[in-house]
Amino acid sequence: MQTYKYLLPLLMAALLHTSLFAQYADYDAHLTGHVIDERTGEHIAFANVQLKGTNIGCVTNESGHYLLQNLPLGRQTIIFSFVGYETLELPVNIIADKTVELKAALREVSIMMDNVVVTANRYETKRQEASSIVNVLSPVVFETSSATCMADALGFQTGLRVEQTCANCGQTALRINGLEGQYSQILMDSRPIFSSLAAVYGLEQIPVGMVDRVEVIRGGGSALFGANAIAGVVNIITKEPVRNFVNVSNTSQMLRTSAYDINTTINASVISENRKLGAFLFAVQRNRSQYDHNSDSFSDIPRLTSTTAGGRVFFKTGAYSKITAEYHHVTDHRRGGNLFELEPHDADIAEQLRHNIDAGGLTFDWFSANNRHFVSAYSHLQNVSRESYFGTNQDPDAYGRSSDLMSVTGLQYRFSYPCGKMPADLSVGAEYSYNGLHDRMLGYGRDFSQIVHLYGGYVQNEWKNEKWSVLVGARLEKHNMLSRPVCTPRATVRFTPMQGIILRAGYSAGYRAPQAYDEDLHVAAVGGEVSLISLDPNLKPEYSHSATLSGDFYHNFGAWETNLTLEGFYTYLQDVFFLREEGHDSSGNLLITRTNAPGAWVGGLNVEGKLAYKDILLLQLGYTFQRSRYVEALCWSSDPDILPQKRMLRTPDNYAYLLLNVTPVHHFTISLTGKATGNMLVPHHAGYIAKDEEVRTKPFWELGLKLSYDIHLYKHYCLEVNAGVKNVLNQYQQDLDQGKLRDSDYICGPTQPRTWFIGFALRI
Repeated sequence: MQTYKYLLPLLMAALLHTSLFAQYADYDAHLTGHVIDERTGEHIAFANVQLKGTNIGCVTNESGHYLLQNLPLGRQTIIFSFVGYETLELPVNIIADKTVELKAALREVSIMMDNVVVTANRYETKRQEASSIVNVLSPVVFETSSATCMADALGFQTGLRVEQTCANCGQTALRINGLEGQYSQILMDSRPIFSSLAAVYGLEQIPVGMVDRVEVIRGGGSALFGANAIAGVVNIITKEPVRNFVNVSNTSQMLRTSAYDINTTINASVISENRKLGAFLFAVQRNRSQYDHNSDSFSDIPRLTSTTAGGRVFFKTGAYSKITAEYHHVTDHRRGGNLFELEPHDADIAEQLRHNIDAGGLTFDWFSANNRHFVSAYSHLQNVSRESYFGTNQDPDAYGRSSDLMSVTGLQYRFSYPCGKMPADLSVGAEYSYNGLHDRMLGYGRDFSQIVHLYGGYVQNEWKNEKWSVLVGARLEKHNMLSRPVCTPRATVRFTPMQGIILRAGYSAGYRAPQAYDEDLHVAAVGGEVSLISLDPNLKPEYSHSATLSGDFYHNFGAWETNLTLEGFYTYLQDVFFLREEGHDSSGNLLITRTNAPGAWVGGLNVEGKLAYKDILLLQLGYTFQRSRYVEALCWSSDPDILPQKRMLRTPDNYAYLLLNVTPVHHFTISLTGKATGNMLVPHHAGYIAKDEEVRTKPFWELGLKLSYDIHLYKHYCLEVNAGVKNVLNQYQQDLDQGKLRDSDYICGPTQPRTWFIGFALRI
């Protein structure tokens, strides 16, 4: 709880700034005009109009007109932007006691091609100009795939794969470039507040209703993010108030004919007339019944009830400063196994969890009038309280309780300065994170406490112009579980030899400390007993070295826009963490130890293509070919018939995805989605089967279809109705274990069976 002391000074400093720095000028110098579509001449409602380098801005009204009042005098630059259009910057001379007129015509472009991103450097830049490849999952991806949470959406990105790893509790895991979830850093609004415990079910606990977009960097990329960002960074950016609106949506799903999944979302945004104060509020309710695929009376997808509510508020303390506060609360109750009408300890198998999660943060941003200096101070917290039952055979002692507090507090300064023909940005910062975890399951003799203090500092400089960008940085961290500080250098180079061709190369180093990770905090049912993961007392830290090389190619053929990305990646892991089966204890529980193996490597190629034609057709597809191998052959099982081998488990060598939106007539859209997963090796523990086995799975093909129609009710009020089916071919795993001797971790492939859905979205 000690981190709360950082919030008060931060808030006081922000409020003090309000009285010390100049507010909006009062010169009776105004700017007015309209924003139109360059091709059609139609006015664009709710387009963003911003005075560059300031907080001063507005959105156009329903007729596409705008008014900015009391602007700073002299030569200024106005930025016009809107989703689906190319951002336009126009110069203007602001004169005292006069109203100047400035009209803007925006060119329509595909929203899948060139987004504005922040993840590479923590400030906005065009995707094509970023030093690292930053891929964006926009609301279009959420809508096309009918995603309800992050676990549904993240698989539609090259190099990313989401899998279900437990048939009882529905635990999901994210892999980037073939590496397990612990090798990736999940951020919320650029802050690393996801602890090991929060990550166990975290992807399913983040509804898309609170998310504006998700930015993904494969590989290390930037020193601004933690050294555990080995496989990549997933930055979940929540929605920010931009105009007054209310959205209500519902998606009701039927898993085959035996289970339902109902999701309801309410969003609202409110902005004050002077745009100094704004709030975005959201609430999401989800109810899912348990699903039994093979009719053995044991669930293969757990029952789930969750509620998420919260908001994001900003207050502009001046033309060059802003306070942002955010908070959300999650209540999540899930249960899998059998005999749901009874208490968990009366069931043959039960995995039941009740989560109460509170997360919030406060950020103060200031930048100078000449836009050369930028300061950001922030403090974010997440507290998780979990009540659990992981038990078999009516065990009354399998109840547990976990508490987890994660906080991060930091200060960042950026200085933009001229440097010959390559202007530069220097970023320096310091960050402190705290994680206090206490996990108790006294019936299994488990009372695990872990305190992590991580002190970090970084320096990074980027030189860039239209043709080149060179980013060099390093992060120095002191982890309380390591005797010495660790320095992790990172560097990237972007070269644009000609318009539409972007070449990049990057190197990053990283490490993982010998601490508990999300997989260690989950207890699985195996053969009528449970499996428990513990840490080897001699567990050493794991170090990594990663390199990427990519080419990004853009070309327009009239109204057709195309993009092709080729990216090679390679990561070497020293003293790689490995789960080794140790046998059973006196109670029959399976014991697994996290220990070190000599090393491992992951390498491969990502290929991604995009094709767009106006707002009529959007196509995006990606393919990953990779190899994931240990340096020495290892064996996960204590069964002598299971031979050591080098191939990593649960890691296919090939996987791909497809997203297609077609609008054949106005207001009517046909969406097609697809995922393909190649064969992989999956461990299958004895219980339902006589002996441990290593199963080579068959390939999985997951297709989805959605039809949607927009009904315009009044002015800009719109009602969308939709219907469709997920996993059309019903490629759900067919050889799941049955009965109380099942191995709950023996599950792979699509996360749900053939699922029918209908939905609506009312936008006001």
